[in-house]
Amino acid sequence: MSHPVLQPRNVAVVTGGASGIGLAAARAFQKLGLRVAIADLPSEKLQAAEAELGCSGVVMAVPTDVSEEGALHRLEATVLEKLGPIDVLMNNAAVQPGSDIFGPAAAWSAVIGTNLLGVVHGTQAIVPGMIERGRPGLVINTGSKQGITTPPGDPAYNVAKAGVKAFTEALQHHLRNQEACRITAHLLIPGFVFTGLTARGRTEKPEAAWTAEQTVDFMLQSLERGDFYILCPDNDVPRETDERRILWAAGDIVENRPPLSRWHEKYTDAFKAFAAQPRPHVE
Repeated sequence: MSHPVLQPRNVAVVTGGASGIGLAAARAFQKLGLRVAIADLPSEKLQAAEAELGCSGVVMAVPTDVSEEGALHRLEATVLEKLGPIDVLMNNAAVQPGSDIFGPAAAWSAVIGTNLLGVVHGTQAIVPGMIERGRPGLVINTGSKQGITTPPGDPAYNVAKAGVKAFTEALQHHLRNQEACRITAHLLIPGFVFTGLTARGRTEKPEAAWTAEQTVDFMLQSLERGDFYILCPDNDVPRETDERRILWAAGDIVENRPPLSRWHEKYTDAFKAFAAQPRPHVE
């Protein structure tokens, strides 16, 4: 059984749909019978993705720069004209050029503009129309564990994905308090997924990584359960480990530890002991 919104003839829009998790999601939606629009920067990858999915009138590619607010309004207008009203919006587009606290402003602008503002722009352009229709709908925003535990090494990416988490939480709170609103928002939190974004020159999938298809399969199962936080494991890190890492990160505030204490030499042994504890019982 699939989520009731993921039904034949419904329309899905996937940003960042030319590759990786976005393309895997588009394939899965198409397999379920949805009409799919993939949006991505104009490129041969986008053309190839459209050719793979088939130019049958139920799949279309729309060149889109999600960092530009107007581009998302044009995307909505194009999809409404060609495919019909939108039932599923997956704000998934992302870049990861690498960053440093005092690194180039252009890298920060690119990451914040695409990874965070792209989600905001997509939501603000498309979701009001979804609400107005009065039909059930889904909004899926792709976050990251890096936006929750914020490990050192790529601060711009962490900041953007932390913003996606906060924005999506606020969005779901807003939607559930809208009278007669039948749209729900969900935060996809991938584990280590082998995609063009994470390959970094590798041509073969590392053993620890999941494929994009595994991630999307997990997402669909989570949507069936109604999960808001879609916390994906991978072949190296099970959910229990993620939970301990997330709890430890929150404990930096509660226990008044230094920020990112998991990577602080004074707390190395304390974190290892904490991570080895069994999962806390939840009533």
